Amino acid sequence: MAEEFTSRHLGPRPGDVASMLRVVGAPSLDALMDEIVPADIRLGRALNLPAAESEFEFHARLRAIAAKNHAYRSYIGLGYHDTITPAAIAQNVFENPGWYTPYTPYQAEIAQGRLESLLNFQTMVIDLTGMEVANASLLDEATAAAEP
Repeated sequence: MAEEFTSRHLGPRPGDVASMLRVVGAPSLDALMDEIVPADIRLGRALNLPAAESEFEFHARLRAIAAKNHAYRSYIGLGYHDTITPAAIAQNVFENPGWYTPYTPYQAEIAQGRLESLLNFQTMVIDLTGMEVANASLLDEATAAAEP
């Protein structure tokens, strides 16, 4: 089952590999890697990886790991406390994927959406406070509200 998943979702088909190698003029993938990757940064041996597992086995293992998590209250920031989020804010901001991705679920666009959300937040802070400039962390949105 793991091989079926891998062959469906990872990498090109064997015919595609042969076609690509022909275009770049390399006799094999190993020869291509020898030409591209400098020898001094290569590992020089096979990776010591565990045996492949099926999607079901992976999800079961992930669920077992996640079950060990505990939810604790964070007192970092001191001013954080339970609040009531109006339904309009919850639905139109927190549950609206337009705030965290502009149009597609691809990683690059999610990152773009995060930056767009930070820009919107900074603009809102400027509008609310009348300041000429506001800042929000580009690395940690979770604490950006405390930074302006």
